[in-house]
Amino acid sequence: MNLRQILTAPNQLTLLRMIFLPFIVINLVKHDFKWALALFILAGMSDGLDGLLARTLHQQTLLGQYLDPIADKLLMSTMFLVLSIERMIPWKYTIVVFSRDISILLISGVLFMIAGLRDFRPSIFGKANTFSQVAAIFFVLLLLVEPVRWISIACITFLRATFIFTIVSAVHYAFLVQHRLRVPAPNPAIDS
Repeated sequence: MNLRQILTAPNQLTLLRMIFLPFIVINLVKHDFKWALALFILAGMSDGLDGLLARTLHQQTLLGQYLDPIADKLLMSTMFLVLSIERMIPWKYTIVVFSRDISILLISGVLFMIAGLRDFRPSIFGKANTFSQVAAIFFVLLLLVEPVRWISIACITFLRATFIFTIVSAVHYAFLVQHRLRVPAPNPAIDS
């Protein structure tokens, strides 16, 4: 990895998102929910912007392919964990989210070492899961700032969606991995 990959605008935004994380946590623990929400929104905007910049500026890098999902998982997992510790969301959601992410991480590592499998693109269910997690955290924080009924309903809805999509995406991921393992690798002699 060279310095040029780190210095690309998309990767700088991804690193900035990781830098936001401790400040979001500090504000959550201090119960300064407006700042926690504002920083969470900025982190979310940086996530959307880094992907857009990578495509627009043709600055897609190998580092970015690994760094972006790591930053996303770090942000979401930490948010679920801290919100559960602070008793702002029930533990069952955090346990399901962590179980899925740790399982996928371990399985991906094993499949990479054993079979050289590198194709771990998110499925439509994985994307729906990510969206529901982000929306759930957003509405939990918004509810802490503005405790009104419609926000409470949205909060409960997205937490339940997170629970469902986390399980569905994990099962779908297992089927995808089985399928990818059964598909034979292309023969370089035939392809050339």
